Amino acid sequence: MGFIKEFKEFAMKGNVMDMAVGVIIGGAFGKIVSSLVDDVLMPIIGKITGGVDFTNLFVTLGDGEFETLAAAKEAGAATLAYGQFIQNVVDFLIVAFCIFLMLKGINKMNKKKEEEAPAAPAGPTQEELLAEIRDLLKQK
Repeated sequence: MGFIKEFKEFAMKGNVMDMAVGVIIGGAFGKIVSSLVDDVLMPIIGKITGGVDFTNLFVTLGDGEFETLAAAKEAGAATLAYGQFIQNVVDFLIVAFCIFLMLKGINKMNKKKEEEAPAAPAGPTQEELLAEIRDLLKQK
């Protein structure tokens, strides 16, 4: 029974809940970025490079010639799918850049909040208070 209570306390801590929300949002964000890469950027890059489909770039490690990567895999041929690697690197760079921009925006907003917060009125220092007490004692 103690184990369940301890697990419940752990699971309900703020950091765990924040992390769970972050993972869910990150998954959705990943789908958006993948769509941006697959449906918007890669066709443009493909057009610029003369219609090259990066995901279909591969080398067969053995005998046989195949038109597509899917055909090579279906035939059971060993392949080096470097085009898919290029696609994944592009995906990563775009995700990293988007996260960088998002964090940069959040940091900028936090700086504005810090600047807007009025500084607390400075009270007398300890030395000033002691000097004031000394002066009051001298007057008596």
